[in-house]
Parts: sequence; structure tokens; C-alpha cells
Amino acid sequence: MRVFLSTGEPSGDLHAANLIHALRALRPDASFHGYGGPKMKAAGADVLYPLTDLAVMWFGRVLLNIRTFLGLVDRAADWFDQHRPDVVVVIDYPGFNWWIARKARERGIPVVYFVPPQIWAWAGWRIKKIQRDFNLVLCSLPFEPAWYAARGFDRAEYIGHPYFDELAERVLDHAFLDAQLAKAGRVVALLPGSRTQEVHKNLPIMLRAAAKLHRLQPDVRFEVACFNDKHSAIAQNLLDALDPARALPITLHVARTPELIRVAELAWAKSGSSGLELLNEALPAVVLYKIGRFDLWVARRFIKSKYISLVNLLADREIFPEYLTPIDVSDQLADWAAGLLADPAARAAKADELRALRDVVAKPGATARAAARIVALADRQTAPHAPFRPPHASKSRATAASPRP
Repeated sequence: MRVFLSTGEPSGDLHAANLIHALRALRPDASFHGYGGPKMKAAGADVLYPLTDLAVMWFGRVLLNIRTFLGLVDRAADWFDQHRPDVVVVIDYPGFNWWIARKARERGIPVVYFVPPQIWAWAGWRIKKIQRDFNLVLCSLPFEPAWYAARGFDRAEYIGHPYFDELAERVLDHAFLDAQLAKAGRVVALLPGSRTQEVHKNLPIMLRAAAKLHRLQPDVRFEVACFNDKHSAIAQNLLDALDPARALPITLHVARTPELIRVAELAWAKSGSSGLELLNEALPAVVLYKIGRFDLWVARRFIKSKYISLVNLLADREIFPEYLTPIDVSDQLADWAAGLLADPAARAAKADELRALRDVVAKPGATARAAARIVALADRQTAPHAPFRPPHASKSRATAASPRP
């Protein structure tokens, strides 16, 4: 079996790598090719282009890279003609992956969306592209299949979120944890994001909030999770500009996000899959996404969802305070953290709320379920199958979580 995968996000690269392992368990002779990143390559895929290096969003940055994207679409079409995969699997990264799907569909190659974008939140009209170009959509959130079905697409199935598979198997560095726990001070973790522009936009607000919180709570120390060395260098420059005397008790770490979430009492985090990591550890957090005024003006005309946080979407209420904003909200971040640090009972109640939600939705096995469905589609199997329903999740709760169109 020959599989073509396409993902342009670091989180998608992780999901692709795990999917490759799950598919290989079912088909040891399978080969994997496509666009992705280092994790996909390490899993044994032939990465034709490191698409995760172009992890961009918002209109201006997409336009700056448009020639590269169009060239990669043409390259994929040529590859389909020369090698013809049995199935094409795309992971999130809308826009570009829709073009990949269209090129595959034009050639009669089945296409699967694994971890689909949240078009119900911001681009409901895109359902026409899903109807036209996709054979199967494997949904990460429990209310999504009903949303698709209500719009005439009956090939969407809920399998659970694959990120929980990664979390279930993750092994933490206990030496690092012990070293952190041995230090004095209460920990607030800063998680500015895995894209370069997210670090530039979100981290300055978080650093200003840290400076303000430090004046209120001098015993607090701050640990910053950097995705790679480049981001660490950017963070250091931002920190030096804010605090040249280095009075702020803050440390930068590369590839230590899981450990920092484990040792922290609170977090300030970018919206995205990191929210599921916070949920898994029942760590109270504020969600921040700093965008430009024009981008926010445009986004407000499209966004239909009440929340930007996956945790809030799953709960259908605001567990994490969230800010999608063009302004400095460092005061709000600092005040929120100071309030919970000063009130252990309130912090414990918030953690309990997260644990209750986690027990319902954080069920591993999504990647294995996805692999089985992909193999079945590639084999043109049409046997009936039972949709996945997480244990203890009631029908009424899934309905309640459904966003309004």
C-alpha cells in the first residue's frame, strides 16, 4: 500500500508520524511519501518537501509564500501521475491541503481528512469543498459528524483526538522534573506557540504579564517553553529588551513543554493543541492569541464558534479565560494568575473541573481507529462499521457541545 500524506503544522507532523506507525502495524509493506516535517521523516516517510517549515497563517504571510505553495501543489499532482498512491491523507492545514485533495480527486485517488480544520467555526461554506473532494473525514471532536451530516456530508466519523494517543505514551524526563521541583518558587509556564510569528506576537504580552505578576508575587518563577533553538533565540532577544538587568526569575527551555506543564501551577498558553496537553494535566490556564487589528476585523466576519480554545469547545463553556485580541492584555493575565495563586481552593476547583472533562473526552486510540478506516478505504472495503463513542460520554453532552451554525 502506498500512502501520500500532507501536513504543514508541527502538531500535524506528530499526528502523521503516529499514523504511519499505526498503518505500518496493519500493513508492514506500506510505503509513505508526501509533505511534512522531521517527525514524519523519522517515522520512515519519504518527505518530498519540509512543509512544516512554512507553518504560516493569516493572509499576508500566505501571500508571501504563494508561489512556493502553488509549486508544491503542482509537484504533488506530478507525483500522483507518476506513482499513484492508494490513498491520500491530509492533516489540518486548510487551503493548501484542499488543493492537494482536489488534485487527488481529479485522478480518482481516495482522499481522507485526518484531524480536519474547524470549518464549522469560521468557514462553513467550505463544506462544498469537503463534499466534492473528500471520501472520508475523521473527526477529532464529538459534535463534528452531526454538523457535517446536517449539511449533506454523511462520510464524517468521530474517532477521538489523536493528540491523546501521544499523551498516553509520552515519557517525561524525570531528572529534569526533579531538578525543577527542587528549585524554590511557584511555577507559571509560558507557552507562546510553535510558529515563529506566534512567538513574536504572544510572548511579549506574556513577558510583560510575568513582570507584573513578579511585582505582586515575588516568589513566582517563570518557565518558557520554546519549540526549537530559533524560538529560544527570539525569546531571549525579547526578554533582553524587556528586562536587560535580568531581574525577572525566568528560564527558557527547548522541547520541554510536557515537563513544564507537569511542574507548573498555572500557565499562559497560545490556543491550539497545547490546550489538550493542559487538559490532560488538569492545569489551569489562560489562552491567548495576539493578532493584528485588520486580521481580527476579518476574522470576526467569519468566526462562528463561541470559543478559540479546544478545551472550552469540548466543555461548551469557558473553563480557560481566552483572548483573541490585537491589544496588550498583560494586566488581565497577571491579575488572573495572582488571583488563583492567592486562592488555593479556587485553583483546586478549576483543576477538578478540568479532570472531570478529561475523564470524558481524553480517550486514546484515535490513531489506531484512523489507520483501520484508511486501510479499509484504500482496499475499497464497504463493510458496515460502528462509529466510535467515548466511554461515559452521553448523547446529551455531545449535543450540548455542538456549536451553533
